[in-house]
Amino acid sequence: MSDDYRGLLRAMFDAAVGAAHPSVCLPLFLEKIAPPKGRTIVVGAGKAAASMAAAVEAHWPHPIEGLVVTRYEHGAPTSKIEVIEASHPVPDAAGRAAAGRILQKVQGLTEDDLVLALISGGGSALMALPADGVTLEEKQAVNKALLKSGATISEMNCVRKHLSAIKGGRLARAAAPAKVVALMISDVPNDDLSVIASGPTVPDPTTREDALAVIAKYKIDAPAAVLAYLSSDACETPKPGDEIFDRVENILIATPQGSLDAAAAVASKAGFTPLILGDLEGESRDVALVHAGIARQIARHAQPIAPPVAIISGGETTVTVRGNGKGGRDAEFLLALTLALEGFGGISAIACDTDGIDGSEDNAGAIMTADSFARAAAHGVDLKALFANNDAYTAFEKLGDLLVTGPTRTNVNDFRVILVPGRAS
Repeated sequence: MSDDYRGLLRAMFDAAVGAAHPSVCLPLFLEKIAPPKGRTIVVGAGKAAASMAAAVEAHWPHPIEGLVVTRYEHGAPTSKIEVIEASHPVPDAAGRAAAGRILQKVQGLTEDDLVLALISGGGSALMALPADGVTLEEKQAVNKALLKSGATISEMNCVRKHLSAIKGGRLARAAAPAKVVALMISDVPNDDLSVIASGPTVPDPTTREDALAVIAKYKIDAPAAVLAYLSSDACETPKPGDEIFDRVENILIATPQGSLDAAAAVASKAGFTPLILGDLEGESRDVALVHAGIARQIARHAQPIAPPVAIISGGETTVTVRGNGKGGRDAEFLLALTLALEGFGGISAIACDTDGIDGSEDNAGAIMTADSFARAAAHGVDLKALFANNDAYTAFEKLGDLLVTGPTRTNVNDFRVILVPGRAS
């Protein structure tokens, strides 16, 4: 068995990302779509939108036109489908303009036309078209507050849908009576189609009362115009059973589970038994404590399985920001894990976001080695103080263990592996 655990951790991350890349997963589904008698309009939003558009151009032999919006620096070369870049996770004017143009492109179509919607994680913030009566600045304020509150992605998107002119099924409503086929890359727990990019082509089971409940739960200081709009019937989204969805097909082409399985195959080949925990939610530091407990139980008691074991999980954790440091949810998870395993040697780990960007920094995440805590102590790096300040980025930067990949141009959310190579002595 190789003892290059840093290399193995990176290989598992690369396998997870590769399984969800549009060039790999999209062509198989695209070839099953019948070309229309009329026009094919391609629209889309998300961190994978540009690479999805490039894959469509490479594998759709019929005339196409359209526009997609992706995050800054996540673009890809295309010739027929325009790619716009905009801000994430806080929307900006570029995203608003792109969303407006997307809505215009799908209007006035006929039953003979096809709308091919390319939807991936991040699309909710990137395709930001505030509803009438709500300004972009007001929507930005709510979005920023939600990001810092510890709200889950489902809760955040519930609010976003009800403040939008395009999400929560409204894109499908604008495209009717054209046929709509949405190819979707899931970045959410349980692959809930209505939550991916706030479900622009999916019926919305949530209500404006749910959105107001989220605002109240996290004590969001929402602008008066936002509260007024959420209190009106005008903000309600199209619901399940609405006839506008009769000609809409939403297809998952890549999922977090598929990426976890790809990583598990790499672990097995290296001699580690995979233990897949699946999609997880919760505070990053709390999820880390649970992972640490499982790792210790395996190392001490060979339960629930004997080492060598690769504990693998995905999902989307949250961080309630109390300090003023830098770092996303994956680095925070890994720093909490490092502290929880203080003095417990032999275990290494990785935590990264599969889009290549952990939070708002330049790293995908970080790697923890068996000697991370000892190295920090030797170099005078106070991990506990940095953790208290939500400054996990600085902690792993000082250790030289940040993982910087650049944009991967896909997104199936968090990816975590803990390697337990043997029994604790």
